[in-house]
Amino acid sequence: MKLIIQIPCFNEEDHLAATLAALPHTLPGFASVETLVIDDGSTDGTAGVARRAGATYLLRFPVNLGLARAFSVGLDAALKLGADIIVNTDADNQYRAADIGLLVQPILAGQAEMVIGDRSPHRLLHFGPTKRLLQGVGSWAVRQLSGTTVPDAASGFRAFSRRAALRLNVFTKFTYTLETIIQAGKKHIPIAHVPIATNPDTRPSRLFGRTSTYLKHSIATLVRMYALYEPLKVFWGLGLGCVVGGLGIGLRFLVSYLAGQGAGHIQSLILAAVLLIIGFQTMLIGLVADLIGNNRSLLEDALCRVREIELRGGDGPEVVRLADDGPAREPQRAEGRRPR
Repeated sequence: MKLIIQIPCFNEEDHLAATLAALPHTLPGFASVETLVIDDGSTDGTAGVARRAGATYLLRFPVNLGLARAFSVGLDAALKLGADIIVNTDADNQYRAADIGLLVQPILAGQAEMVIGDRSPHRLLHFGPTKRLLQGVGSWAVRQLSGTTVPDAASGFRAFSRRAALRLNVFTKFTYTLETIIQAGKKHIPIAHVPIATNPDTRPSRLFGRTSTYLKHSIATLVRMYALYEPLKVFWGLGLGCVVGGLGIGLRFLVSYLAGQGAGHIQSLILAAVLLIIGFQTMLIGLVADLIGNNRSLLEDALCRVREIELRGGDGPEVVRLADDGPAREPQRAEGRRPR
């Protein structure tokens, strides 16, 4: 079996060398262990560090596409390169490389197809009280939406089987962490979590500048994914609320009308009619969205089959194989979705 460890990077020349140096070169159960550095439009010497520090492959974007896109294209490239299992880790050496063997064990044992490293955020010393609270609430919300038991939804230290990587499709441009867990739950991809350790914090997070920004994007991602995979519940809930409100106000008008005071409550009649119309239309939208969702499931299955076929050849992001002793010499083509 072949393991590829992918590392999305953006301006990580100060930390990438330490991250690569800590990664294992061999692991039980694998014939080869390789590394793939995804340089997401870095403006510093990240690519040069990857070449000098012993990375196996380098995939470079001319501009910064964001973490979610770098992760997604990296999965496609790793699949093209023949990976049976893909491990994703951060370039800032946040996660302890020695735990990779622990991370892939549930997949090797056939117990899961996707494994999340649990950092136990409530115990991390460099997390402030607010961040610990938000991490806990966010992970709880993801568990409710996905039907999984993942305790640390924001962890980027995770492993994927080849089959799971083929079935995942990242839509958001912000981060892949929440979306992939929800998708795994809705697509019934077996998912597990294992406790891991972390290294001392080397720098603040670059994914977001302020907690409010992260919170805003995370809530938007959760709402979007829930509406995408549970449209009937979302739209019928909203529509039913409007219908019940309209019926209540309409009943109030009817009581007033029978009492001979209907002329003074015309506004209630108008509001009731508007709420009933909006409610029924919203419920109809839910029905249409549910039908579209069924078609989407069929299309995703077809996309998975198409990706399997495309992996045998064709165009894709260019992955350069780095020589063991220095600069790249042997270009390869990695199939997958092109950066957009």
